Amino acid sequence: MKISSAKPNLRNPRVRRWASYLWREAILKSRGPIAPAFVKPEPARWSNARVTVAWLGHSTVLINFFGVKILTDPVLFERIGIRVPFLFTLGPRRLTAPALTFKELPKIDLILLSHAHFDHIDWRTLSQFDSSVAVVTAPRTRDLLRWTKLRDVTELKWNEDTSIDTSSEITKITAIQVKHWGARKRRDDYRGYNGYLIERNNRWILFAGDTALTDSFAELRRYGAIDLAIMSIGAYNPWIRSHCTPEQAIEMANAAGARFIMPVHH
Repeated sequence: MKISSAKPNLRNPRVRRWASYLWREAILKSRGPIAPAFVKPEPARWSNARVTVAWLGHSTVLINFFGVKILTDPVLFERIGIRVPFLFTLGPRRLTAPALTFKELPKIDLILLSHAHFDHIDWRTLSQFDSSVAVVTAPRTRDLLRWTKLRDVTELKWNEDTSIDTSSEITKITAIQVKHWGARKRRDDYRGYNGYLIERNNRWILFAGDTALTDSFAELRRYGAIDLAIMSIGAYNPWIRSHCTPEQAIEMANAAGARFIMPVHH
């Protein structure tokens, strides 16, 4: 019996698609100027008596949840990737500047980290925060924060929850099942990946992280009415098996019973 294996070459449609993607990211998109953010949030003017949410770029969302300041997957610098200390970062460059710089952020109480990919756990951004900030992250990702000042770190598996107490009310965080993958490098596919439900004052916010289309979002209805679903809608080409299209994001938000949707990761 003769066994043949396809070798990677540019005649292979999959290889061509990946080569085209890498060319766009590494060469073409890195030459143009970074566009300014479309809107400049003013968190200093936000009321602590209500819920206010601002998309800062990619998967980074600033949430004032009745006075508790939450930041999701913070990435606030020009590039993501492998950091050469004090020199440069080797990796993709953003197309649009973040809506706020680190110095323009309010005092953050909680950081939510969905998974270990470089565009979600960014060492350079996370190293700016001090030890007073609590972190909730996916299983087996705590070690990625060891070079930062962050020490109040909680890893959650799916359906596990934790609470933070920053005032008279408790903020509850529940890890939810999504369809993605957690490896940061080639050989650490043991790392977990989460979405999160955030509850305070009987209000619910869903931060889905990265996910492909999955039926698991329908199970979130048991928690009650979700006021806002923060859904990733980009990177489905060529990664449709681990990311959702805009239409699929709406489908999952509707399945969860969300009243409003905020599209991110595009």
